[in-house]
Amino acid sequence: MSRAEIEMLRRRAARRIPSHVVDYVAATADGVAEAEAGRWDAVELRPTALRGGAGPTLATTVLGTSVDHPLLVAPMAQQVAAHPDGEAATGRAVASSGSLLGVSTNTAIPFARIAEQGAPWWFQTYVLAERELTYVLAERAASAGASAILLTVELTALRVPAHVEPVNWPEGRARARLANLTADERARIEGRPTTAPGLDEIARLREATGLPVVVKGVLRGDDARRAVDAGAAGVLVSTHGHRRMAGSVLVPDALCEVVDAVGADAEVYVDGGIRDGRHALAALALGARAVFVGRPVWWALAAGGAEGVGALLDGLAEELRTAMAQSGVSSADEAHALRLARVPRRQAPDSR
Repeated sequence: MSRAEIEMLRRRAARRIPSHVVDYVAATADGVAEAEAGRWDAVELRPTALRGGAGPTLATTVLGTSVDHPLLVAPMAQQVAAHPDGEAATGRAVASSGSLLGVSTNTAIPFARIAEQGAPWWFQTYVLAERELTYVLAERAASAGASAILLTVELTALRVPAHVEPVNWPEGRARARLANLTADERARIEGRPTTAPGLDEIARLREATGLPVVVKGVLRGDDARRAVDAGAAGVLVSTHGHRRMAGSVLVPDALCEVVDAVGADAEVYVDGGIRDGRHALAALALGARAVFVGRPVWWALAAGGAEGVGALLDGLAEELRTAMAQSGVSSADEAHALRLARVPRRQAPDSR
C-alpha cells in the first residue's frame, strides 16, 4: 500500500469520525505530525548483490510466536471511535494477515471477544496510580490469552478516577478494592500520578501473569540494558507516537543505540512513523525484530473496518517484500547482518 493510499485512508477517516477524536489521534508533543516518518525517509539503504537464493522470506517469530510478516499492530486507544467493533475488528484483520495485535489498557472491548478473533495478542499496560489494579488487569489479560505484557514507561502513570471501572476488570474484585479506598487514597488517585515505574515492575508483572514482559518506550541504550538485566524479554523503542516530549530523539536514531546495547540478548522492536515497506525494511536492517504500525491502522479501521485494516497490513507486507528483493536480501536477519541501512547525522536547525 503506497504512501498516497495511506494518506487517502487518513482523509477518509477524518471525514467519518468526529474532529475531536481525529485531533486526539493525530496529536504530537510538538505539533509535527510526521516527524518520525520523515526521519525514516532519511535512513539510507545500501543494497547488496550477487547473493543468489530464492525470493525474500517475511515470516518470523516474536517471543516465540510465529507471524507471517514482521508488521505488527500497535496498541491504540479510541478504536471503538474508529469502528463500533474496535479491537475485535482489528483482531480479525490481524488474524487474516498472519500478524500480531497489541491491545491497549484503555480498550473498550472485552478481552474474551478480542481473543475470539484468533490473532495472537500482547497486552499493553501502564503502571496505574492505584498500583494493585495494574496487576489485576494484567492477570485478567493473561487469563484471556495474552502472550506477553507491554509495560509502557514513556508516559507518566495513568490516573484512574475511583468511580471508573474499565470493561476488562474482573467482576467484583476491582470494584470491591475501589469501594474500600480511603478518602486519602481516592485523593491520590484522582489528584496526581504516582512516580514513574521502576525496574521492579518488570518482575512484578512477570510474577503476576507468568508472561514475558516487553518494556515499551525505551530510547536509550543504558535504559534498555537495565531493563533486560531486570528480566525484560524485549524492549520496544517508542516515543508514544511522537507524544512523549518535544525535541526528544527520534526512533530511528534511538533504535541503533538500543540494538547495540541489548540486541544480542533480547528482542528489540520499534514503532513510530512506519508508513511504507521501505520504512519497515530500514527498521529491520537497523536491528529491529519487528515493527509496530499505529496511526495508519487506526485510519484504515475508521475508513474500511476489518477489511481496510487487512488490506493495509497485506499491502505493507507486499511493499516490504519488494523492498527486500530490490535490496538483494532474503530475510530480516540478513538485512541486519549486512548492515543494509545507516542513519545519517541529523542536521542542526538553522539558527538564523
